[in-house]
Parts: sequence; C-alpha cells; structure tokens
Amino acid sequence: MMALGALALMVSPVASGAQPERIPLVRETDSLGFTKPIPVHVSGFSGEVDGVLKQDLFFMGIQHGALEEAKFLIKGSNAGRVEGHLYDKINNQHLFGRAYAAATLRAGAHAFADDIARLLIPGVPPIAQTKMAFKAEAGIGKSEVYIADYDGANAQRATQDGSIVAQPAWAGRSMLFYTSYRLGPPVIFSHHLTTGSRVAVARHPGANISPAVSPDATKLAMILSKNGSPDLYVSELNGSNLKQLTFTRTDESSPCWSPDGRNICYVSSERGTPALYVISASGGSARRLATIGAPRATEPDWSPDGRWIAFTSQTGGFQICIVPAEGGNVVVLAEGEDPSWAPNSRALLFCRGRDHAKRLSLLDVPSRQVKDVARVLESNSQPSWAK
Repeated sequence: MMALGALALMVSPVASGAQPERIPLVRETDSLGFTKPIPVHVSGFSGEVDGVLKQDLFFMGIQHGALEEAKFLIKGSNAGRVEGHLYDKINNQHLFGRAYAAATLRAGAHAFADDIARLLIPGVPPIAQTKMAFKAEAGIGKSEVYIADYDGANAQRATQDGSIVAQPAWAGRSMLFYTSYRLGPPVIFSHHLTTGSRVAVARHPGANISPAVSPDATKLAMILSKNGSPDLYVSELNGSNLKQLTFTRTDESSPCWSPDGRNICYVSSERGTPALYVISASGGSARRLATIGAPRATEPDWSPDGRWIAFTSQTGGFQICIVPAEGGNVVVLAEGEDPSWAPNSRALLFCRGRDHAKRLSLLDVPSRQVKDVARVLESNSQPSWAK
C-alpha cells in the first residue's frame, strides 16, 4: 500500500503549537441515539477534492449544506496542494488552517477531513484515511483479496492465489487473515501486507473458514469442521492453543468479536433456522440473541462502540439490519448483505447485487443514505473495514 507523504502544517495563531481547543457542541441525537449531522458549508474546492471532502465529512456526521444553515464554514483551495481552513460561523472565529503536502490531492482531502472531524467530533475515530479489504472476482472460481481506501479508491491486489478466496479479516493495519482454496480444501492464512509473507494458521481436516481477529489482535476465532459438523473455535493468532467453543450437530458460521474481546457473536442453525448467538470467548453456554422482526439472521458484525450488531437478514431477499447488542427490535436499513462497521460506528460497508456481479456500497446508518463504491473486476463482496 502506498504511504502518505509527510503533512506540512500551516497553522493559524488559534492553533499554534498545539491542536485547536475542542469546541463545546451540543449534539442532538435521533431516535436510535445517533448524533444528528453538524451543518457546515464547504467552499473554494473543485473537482475530485470537493467531492471527496464532502463525502468524507458526510460519513463522519458532518454535512455540507446551505450557507445560512451552517454552524461552521470550511474554506480552501486545491491548486497544487490542498489547503483548508475551518471557521466558527456563529462566533466569527478562525479555528485553524493547514496546507497538506500529501502524495495526491485526494490524500490531502482525506487528511483535511479527518482533522475537521477530530475537532468537531472529539472522541470518535475519524475514517477518511482508513482502509478496507474485500473479495474481488474475475470470474467463477477466480478471486483475490484487494485492499483499497474506505471509499474504494486506490484498489490494490493483496493476494495472488489464482483460486477462490473468502472472508478477509484485519489484524491491525498491516496483516490480513483470509480463507483460500488454493491447496484444495479451504485453509486459513495470515498475510503480511508489507512483506507479502503468508502462513497457514489453520489447516485441519475438513473446512477451515471464517477467520475473525480479536480487537487486540491476539486471538483468532474461526469455523472448523475437523470433528464433523462446523463448530466455533478460538486460538492464538498463530493458530496454537486451539479451543472448541460450540458442540452442536448443525452448522455454525460468521463469528465476530465484541469490542472488549470478551464475547463472540456467531450464527447457528441449532433451532432450525439461522440465528445469532453470543458466547464467552473463554467458553461456556451460548445465548440466543433476539432479532425481533428478522428471524433469519446471518453475517453479524459488532459495532466498535459496542452498541449495535449489524447483520444480514435472509427473509424476502437480503437486507442489512442492526439490532441492539443485547438483542431486541431490528432496524432494517437497506437491501444488501455482508455488513462491516466503520471505526466510528456510524457508517457501514456492505455489498449488493446478484451472485458474481456484486458491488460494494457505503451506508450512513442514521440517514439510510447509500453511496456505491467503484467496482474492481466483475464482482466485489465480503468487505472488511480496518478498525
């Protein structure tokens, strides 16, 4: 992956020597507890930079709109480099200004958007410079793992398996785990993005699928069928100290971790239809998670703030849904599958479309607005947003 160039700062007296002071904002929330967008007005930028900046801000809860409705003004230019300034419109105050000597104008726009978000939404991770991994198909039986910016730009192939790959999962920012059929039966590999080195961490008899890395990148959850039916297992990151967590006669699938690393949510058909279950990562009894309004639940992903579990509902087609982490009433968001939370617990990546012709899309959960991502090869699916 291409690294960003160093950032050259041109800081106003307000921000000299330190980050600008945090701005006390009274943030209203909607009926689901998501904060309502901060109204801003963006001007002075053109072309790609203007579009990238506005989209970045939108998916972080900062929305460009009419000048008269804005609380903050974002002004700047992108003639040769991105230079941006943030103003408090209400108090007529210049908050900060910076020039970004990044590798590309697009990268400069992402960096500026993140700086704005850190100031206006303190305590929430910005996402404009984050990455995603996903599966890209060039035809039936031919797929690879790709890495791209969160918005789909700068896509680069990470694997060269020449076979079927599936379910990429991040372990920090420089390592991926994924399933590959290159050796025949599915095997879970770790793949170091910097060196290109690969290690088979789960190559047991039968299927080795659905790797999921704990938030602290020390444990690996996975589905193995080495004892017959597919069950949930946990190991060290290198595959050692393997422990079986479920012992059912039906299929388990799609594990994901709670943000504190104590619990794992997964899918089981133990009672006949696919449903979500939660179990301690150290073992014990599992409890079924109520998904009222979506009885067939698959592909869960736990939000980084711990409040929600996103999943795919398979009733009447595929739908992206969220449910409180403790279970309860389901909120249907959009048609699609394979949801993956952003680090800010506000946006989701997901895929939609027909088999072997899918595309990735971004979803702002509070507004339900969807933005398609540029497609790589014939079909893109199974996104994983780097946290």
